Amino acid sequence: MASSTAVHVQSVGSSSSLNDDDRELEALGYIPSFKREFSNLATISFAFSIMGLCSSVATTFNTPLLLGGPSSVTWCWILGACMCFTLGSSIAEIVSAFPTCGGLYTASAQLCPKKHRPVVGWVVGWLNILGQVAGLSSTEFGLSNMIWAAVVIGKNGNYEVTSGKVVGLFAALLVVHGILNSFATRHLAFFTQGFVFINLGATMLIIIVLLATTPRSEMHPASYVFGSDGLVNQTGGWNTGLAFLFGLLSVQWTMTDYDATAHISEEVKRAAYAAPAAIFIAVIGTGLLGWVLNIVMVLCSGPLENLPGASGEAFLEIMALRMGKAGALILWTFVCLTAFFVCQTALQACSRTVYAFSRDHGFPDRGYLSYNSKITQTPLRAIWATTLFSILPGLLDFASPVAANAIFSLCAIALDLSYIIPIFLRRLYRNHPEVEFKPGPFYMGDGILGWACNINCCLWTLFVCVIFSLPTVLPVTPQNMNYASVITGGVIILSGFWFIVGGHRHYKGPTSNLHEKEDLASENDDSKDQKGDITV
Repeated sequence: MASSTAVHVQSVGSSSSLNDDDRELEALGYIPSFKREFSNLATISFAFSIMGLCSSVATTFNTPLLLGGPSSVTWCWILGACMCFTLGSSIAEIVSAFPTCGGLYTASAQLCPKKHRPVVGWVVGWLNILGQVAGLSSTEFGLSNMIWAAVVIGKNGNYEVTSGKVVGLFAALLVVHGILNSFATRHLAFFTQGFVFINLGATMLIIIVLLATTPRSEMHPASYVFGSDGLVNQTGGWNTGLAFLFGLLSVQWTMTDYDATAHISEEVKRAAYAAPAAIFIAVIGTGLLGWVLNIVMVLCSGPLENLPGASGEAFLEIMALRMGKAGALILWTFVCLTAFFVCQTALQACSRTVYAFSRDHGFPDRGYLSYNSKITQTPLRAIWATTLFSILPGLLDFASPVAANAIFSLCAIALDLSYIIPIFLRRLYRNHPEVEFKPGPFYMGDGILGWACNINCCLWTLFVCVIFSLPTVLPVTPQNMNYASVITGGVIILSGFWFIVGGHRHYKGPTSNLHEKEDLASENDDSKDQKGDITV
């Protein structure tokens, strides 16, 4: 009887020590494994940093400018940003209801009947991990190119950048980010708080300085920035309309990885509120400020035939043209720093997804990657597995620079597809008895607003996936082929084959690990009983 009472008191005591976030997490079936150190500011900064406005625009600026022309830069950004806003809002709604580090992967399996959960969880999990790895790899690859572009500018164009140098620096930067991500959560939260100020501050500085240093007489007219004079088809064979639409890559690549904030939600205070709010604010802010940045870059760009210049980075060449070499390199340092922060947050988010997938036995590793270090309370194994795996896409640069650029398209395709699956499932199975969607604090409702956003983002995502699967230059050769669709399709086919052959044996969909807590409590109770018997 005394033993029974002791168990009851311990159970109540442990329950009362949980905060609302951890109770919600346990209601979703998971033991709280992380310390909640991310404040509202750190969470918003994380959401802005994962998009890395000025660095992401700088990395992808060549694509719209050199394929569709200046007007493609201007109009594709605001068009894509408006569509991304509907996608971001739809994702925020689901993240608010399922604030776990599995993000939309966990939500997808919960939003369909039980018999479909293993297959849906498997497909969405692999797509999401593929997209995040491609996003991390492409950003790190872009940062490596940005740093070497600065060296070329500093040497007045008298410096040769080889694939070996680019890939070598790329791999070294990934290792540095792996080391930084190995710190405890409180340190990561502290670092992250300042990212947003450098990100937005650098963007606004570039806008102001470019406008101040460009003579009015040398600024392009409105017909060049917004009109038909700015439609310049340089694809080598595609029609002008399609060349124009290739400009969507910049905005879609920049404004992706929305659910990155969800992947740290088990480390965020008041996650059901803070995570979706951070996504919503970051999407609006990045979309609007990014449009202004693109307009100013085109306005001050100089002759199109001189771009992308010796450095290969049109964004940097425009800055050097207007600000001078010294001024451009000083501001470029902050652009590179912003890209550095993107990689830091991207690796953190991706490693948490790998952790969650391993926790649910999505890998044949018996939960090896779901281990949290007792020292840092972070998943060190998942962090370093993600770091090493992210090096592989960058090796495509040895085959061809165009092949390496496919990882930018791959990121947008894989991530966006993984996003619309849970959005579609929520509407498809809204009345199914086995599916219960309990809305979180961020909810657009079942009216026309919610439906319009959900339907629009699904159709838009399918449309841009087709665009990003096409080769951007004609005629198509092995060197300029767009391998994004091939890689995405290959991963889906191989993962599906793996699931059929052996994956279904160890993966049953997102699985509760609360039994581990019960087992631990039982072991503690047994040890107490044994101690009591010895005392008697």
